[in-house]
Amino acid sequence: MPETNQNDLVSKIVALCKRRGIIFQNSEIYGGIQGFYDYGPVGSLMKMNWKNLWWRDNVTRRRDVVGIDGTIITHPKVWEASGHIKNFADALVECKSCHKRFRPDLIDNATKCPECGGQFTPARKYNILFHTEIGVIEGEKMPAYLRGEACQTIYLDFKNIVDSTRVKIPFGVAQIGKAFRNEITPKNFLYRTREFEQWDIQYFVHPSEMDKWYEYWKQNRMDWYQKLFNNTKNLRFRQHASDELAFYAKKAFDIEYQAPWGWAEMEGIHWRSDYDLTQHSKFSGQDLSYNDPVTHEKYLPWITETSGGADRSFFFMLLDAYHEDILENGETRVWLQVKPSIAAYKMCIIPLAANKPELVAKAETIYQTLNAKYSIDWDDSSNIGKKYRRADEIGTPWCLVVDYQSLDDDTVTIRDRDTMKQIRVNIGDISSWLEKQLQSV
Repeated sequence: MPETNQNDLVSKIVALCKRRGIIFQNSEIYGGIQGFYDYGPVGSLMKMNWKNLWWRDNVTRRRDVVGIDGTIITHPKVWEASGHIKNFADALVECKSCHKRFRPDLIDNATKCPECGGQFTPARKYNILFHTEIGVIEGEKMPAYLRGEACQTIYLDFKNIVDSTRVKIPFGVAQIGKAFRNEITPKNFLYRTREFEQWDIQYFVHPSEMDKWYEYWKQNRMDWYQKLFNNTKNLRFRQHASDELAFYAKKAFDIEYQAPWGWAEMEGIHWRSDYDLTQHSKFSGQDLSYNDPVTHEKYLPWITETSGGADRSFFFMLLDAYHEDILENGETRVWLQVKPSIAAYKMCIIPLAANKPELVAKAETIYQTLNAKYSIDWDDSSNIGKKYRRADEIGTPWCLVVDYQSLDDDTVTIRDRDTMKQIRVNIGDISSWLEKQLQSV
């Protein structure tokens, strides 16, 4: 398989996503709006599967983690307590000639404008929280913010969760939710956007066990990504230097992916100590201490946080899955090697000839049987080669073709996406065959 040029890989992914209904530029008919994207018919299914895998492995299959779904807008004092109003800011420089603005760290701290070569103004800090208002009557509106990170609602609900459930420390609270950052320079497709989804786990522990649980979650999250990515060499840990650490943190690591533009953060594992519960206790006037039901010790739990970008990691998964093959006829085959659990459709049902009612009817029966249990695609347009190309490009693992032999012996052709090899399977065995395949990957 030929190497894909890393310099144009992102543009190829963007084009593929638009061509096959995976991701669209938001408001494109009006010229688009930078930093905002919509998931299309295929992409919305894939992203739902991506998030469901995370939820399954971090909540459903664990007894020590529960989930919440918090609001996007909270009391404005939340962001004062968390430090976002004071500290949630990016530096920005402006070209004195063309007046375009840039984050210094995203232009390698260049001394001249990359657009026109002009001189920069001194860097200034800009808060990147999105502002909004609560209320409708002028003079009575309360300033508020769209949340800059999803995790704060977990801290706000900590006491209610402890009081209303049977959780005992150590335990975690998980959430997948929207966050908003008024980024100065959104870039690299889904990597840096203004509206995005995060998945977070805040794991509450006794201070004496913080080291143990921090190391556990650090490895747990890396192991999870390694199971879902094909090229694990493109994943690594990066430890934060001492001058990067928050004052309350003993250590912090990022899980990074080697993107076309270099190593890029995908998820952070953060040592938060008792900072968040302390701050919200102070600003709310509420005691957020935990009372151990066995030892009767009262204390503020410490927190290990795993916080990743659902959209960002989805983008990296697409980069990891992208393949190009040159076929014997000289045609380039593009295909996504995504895990079947992530693919929008587990199988595509194809009648060989759409104008042959007996083929269509038999294919329709198979489709209805499988679609009752799995997400199944249907394609009765164009020729068989184009049908395969479309299925390959959206990552459908298997195509099932009802052909003329099917009318004689009730067998069908099943084609594998990755190898392009074909086998014949009896129609009565298809459901069990597919179930077996899905269990093995």
